[in-house]
Amino acid sequence: MADDRDISNLRRKFDKFLEDKNGQIYQENIVKFGIPEEYVRKAFEKLLKAVSSGEATLYLALKKKEIIGFAQIIEQDSNVAELDRLLVFPEHAGKGVGTELLNQVVLDQKKRGAKTIFVKAGKEETHARKFYEKNGFKLVEKTTIDAPWGKKLNLAIYQLRLYSS
Repeated sequence: MADDRDISNLRRKFDKFLEDKNGQIYQENIVKFGIPEEYVRKAFEKLLKAVSSGEATLYLALKKKEIIGFAQIIEQDSNVAELDRLLVFPEHAGKGVGTELLNQVVLDQKKRGAKTIFVKAGKEETHARKFYEKNGFKLVEKTTIDAPWGKKLNLAIYQLRLYSS
């Protein structure tokens, strides 16, 4: 899990990705969904504040002390947690990093007594949806929401039931 130094390093890495307007992360997240960059910056700061205050848990994937991916969990109550973000940086994608991160999240949430983890994915995000399905998540709902930046978002909501032994 992340400490203050990790959060600072993640902030620097995030700023670099926002500067690279032609980069994969920028194109697949900001451009694809029409999200204003200012909204993305505020959302990231909100994520970091939630982690610092204990309202969320940040899990890191590291390679030689470099952050290569992260996942964020927001506990909704003692039984339900939301996987709010899971991101593997492009140069490390397809190497099992996301699966390792997800396994870390699931194990930790089981220890904390959670019974269910849910995640929202864009209906058009076939790679993400296949990833969650491959890892045991079941599609429970498809919906369209009004995004805070004024666009409609088509979402698929998945859940994973956790069974403590």
